[in-house]
Amino acid sequence: MKKIQFYLIVFLSSFFISYTVNSAEIGIYKKIDLFGEVLEKINEEYVDEINQSISMDSAINGLLQSLDPYSAYMSPEIFKEMQTETSGEFGGLGIEVSMEAGVVKVITPIDDTPASKAGIKAGDYIVKINNVQVQGKSLSEAVDLMRGLVGTDIELTVRRRGVKKALTFIITREIIEVQSVKSDLLEKNIGYIRLTSFNDNSSEQIKKKIKKLRKNENLKGFILDLRNNPGGLLSQAIKISDFFLENGEIVSTKSRKKLENRKWFAKKGDITDGKTLVVLINYGSASASEIVAGALKDHKRAIILGENSYGKGSVQSIIPLKNKGAIRLTVAKYYLPSGKSISEVGVRPDIEVNEEGDDFRIKTDTDNQLNYAIKLLNG
Repeated sequence: MKKIQFYLIVFLSSFFISYTVNSAEIGIYKKIDLFGEVLEKINEEYVDEINQSISMDSAINGLLQSLDPYSAYMSPEIFKEMQTETSGEFGGLGIEVSMEAGVVKVITPIDDTPASKAGIKAGDYIVKINNVQVQGKSLSEAVDLMRGLVGTDIELTVRRRGVKKALTFIITREIIEVQSVKSDLLEKNIGYIRLTSFNDNSSEQIKKKIKKLRKNENLKGFILDLRNNPGGLLSQAIKISDFFLENGEIVSTKSRKKLENRKWFAKKGDITDGKTLVVLINYGSASASEIVAGALKDHKRAIILGENSYGKGSVQSIIPLKNKGAIRLTVAKYYLPSGKSISEVGVRPDIEVNEEGDDFRIKTDTDNQLNYAIKLLNG
C-alpha cells in the first residue's frame, strides 16, 4: 500500500510539474499572439503610417531597457559604430550616457570633446534634443537623434541638479579621438597621470608614463586622476589595478550561472615601488574607474579623494545577432575585494573634497581637488 502511495505521489508531482511548465509556455504564446494583434491594430488604425521594422526594433529595445538602464538593442549600423569607439576615432559629441526616469542621463563628458568644451557635466539630464522631447524614447532612439554628420550643430536642452532653469547647449559634432592617458610632473616632485577611459592600450600607456616619471629622483608620489572616466574594458581595469598592488583580490564578478563567477588577483610587483598614491574620483567616475578606485581603497594602497563615484557595478556582454546587430545585456555584477557591490552605491572617497572647477586639464587654478591632492603629497 505504501509503495502504491509513493508511486501515486511521484506520478502526481510529475504531472503537476509538466502542467506548470506547459501552462507557463501557453501563457508566453498567448502574450506573443497579443503582441502580434497589437502590432496589427497599430498598423491598421494608427493616425500615421508606421514603419513596422522600426516599431519592432523599438519593441526589442523596450524589452531590454525594462531590465536595467544598461541593456539595449543595437541595430547593425549602431553595432558597427560601437566597435570603432574602443580603439579608434568616431563622430559625435563625446558623452557617455544611460537612461534614467525616461530621460537621457550623462554619465560623463569625455575630456577635450565638444560636449566637455560646451560645459556638459556628469549627472546632467538631457530632456530635449533639437527641441524633440526625449521622454518616452528608448536610449538607442535618443542616441540616434544625437548622431549626425561631422561639422553639423545639435541643440541639447539639459536639466542640472541645483539649477532651476533648463540649460541650452549648441554643440558642433566632431570626430572624437580618444587619447586615454595624459601625464605631467607637478611641483617638480609629483607624478600626475590622467586616465580618461579604459581602452585596449591604456595599461601600456600608463606603464610608459610611470617609467618616464620615475626617472625624477625627487619623486614623492603619484596622482591617478579618474574623474569623469566612464570606464571601458574590464581587462584594462584589472591590469592597471595590478600595477599598484603586490597581491590580493582585485575584483570578482557574480552572475546567474555559478560556473561563470570569476575572481581576479594581483601578481607580485608594484611598478611604483610603493610610492604614495592618491586617486581622484567624482560623480563621473564609473564602471572600470570604480573597480580600480575600489580595489586600491580596499587594499589601503591609495588615498581616494574627491566625490562619491557613479555606481555602475554591472557587467555588460555584447552578444551579436543574426542580423549583424547585437544586444548589450547585463550578465553579472562587480564586487570589490571587501565583498561589496558598487551598483547604485559607488565608491566613497577617503577624503571628500567638492568639485569646483569644470576643467580637468592638467593643473588648473580652479581645480580644488587636484590642489588638495598636491598639498597632501607634499605633507
